[in-house]
Amino acid sequence: MGDDEALAQLTSLLDGTHLAPPDVLPTVVDDAAARMGWSARLYLIDYAQRCLVPLDINGADTPPSEDVDSTLAGRAFRTVQTVESHIGDQPRMWAPLLDGVERLGVIDLRFPVGVDVDSERIRDQIRWFSHLVGHLIAAKSPYGDKFHRARSGGQRSVASELVWSLLPPLTIACTGMVISGLLEPAERVAGDVFDYAVQDGVAHVAMFDATGHDLTSSVIGALALAAYRNGRRRSADLPAIAAHIDTTLLEFGADTFATGFLSELDLTTGTFRYVNAGHLAPLLLRGGKVVKSLDGGRRILLGYPNRTVVAAEEQLEPGDVVVIYTDGIVEARDSERDFFGLQRFVDILEHSAAEHQRAPETLRLVVHQVLEHQHGVLQDDASVVVVEWSADDAAELTAD
Repeated sequence: MGDDEALAQLTSLLDGTHLAPPDVLPTVVDDAAARMGWSARLYLIDYAQRCLVPLDINGADTPPSEDVDSTLAGRAFRTVQTVESHIGDQPRMWAPLLDGVERLGVIDLRFPVGVDVDSERIRDQIRWFSHLVGHLIAAKSPYGDKFHRARSGGQRSVASELVWSLLPPLTIACTGMVISGLLEPAERVAGDVFDYAVQDGVAHVAMFDATGHDLTSSVIGALALAAYRNGRRRSADLPAIAAHIDTTLLEFGADTFATGFLSELDLTTGTFRYVNAGHLAPLLLRGGKVVKSLDGGRRILLGYPNRTVVAAEEQLEPGDVVVIYTDGIVEARDSERDFFGLQRFVDILEHSAAEHQRAPETLRLVVHQVLEHQHGVLQDDASVVVVEWSADDAAELTAD
């Protein structure tokens, strides 16, 4: 089968998706795959990033979920690479589903007996098909609850619904830069939020941790995030944006506070400017080792009137990684009241760097180990965002 058949398959997918609601998309994908004699089953990653959940196809039995850490499907997700399997003589491939570089899940593709899945032509067709499906999942997701239910199991709190509705995609990569973030507990997160934007050669990144751990915390976090975006979109500088957030929280009511870290990275020069409003100092990884914390640009937490600050500046080197995190990471405690601590956190970051783990996979490992330290029950939100400059492996976040 040649490129004409592959084009017909992609055209069938686009045409079939045009008027399809989200719950019909898995069937449309399978129908398009059948144009070349394939079958296709979609699996989405749950928000806790522990298992891959299959989506229903009309008239077909639904298989069980696939564990991320112990299955071939999970390997395709973790490594962002296609993984070959077989069912008897029938070739089978697990391919990652991506929206840009954000990992959404995997697609289980099965082929007629005799198809050479190692051929360059078939590999190209798998890549085209899976990439388009990933984009379509992201495009259709806002129009229904099908994908959200699959990923969450319907267990989210109201506070968590508010937070997740505000977040950008968890990972972005472009030439010379990777930004990736993750929040835990996925279904009960309340006051932690983060945001980013990349424009005119500058990456803007911020994280906020609102006081408390309830619905009010989510509202405070939402206000801080909205005020940050509003100031950023007005092209205000970092101190002015922080002051704008102060005013917004004060107008909302008394005792409305949040810590915040606001930053800008010049993607040409590597100059990293930042303001720290009562937040933990981010860590700087250089050469795979944590070499320092970024302790400048400090002021009191957000929500106080008439606070001024001068932005600090750090000159990054190619390959440097800035790690921004909330206190729920290092202050997580086990049943013996033992803190997870900074050293454990640093050890994970450095070990992942030594193994050349991609940023999203490093964060998945971090939050899972924090959760396991507390035996599955977090006392506070635990959130991490990494910013890597001049990232040579940015292209590796896309599937092969």
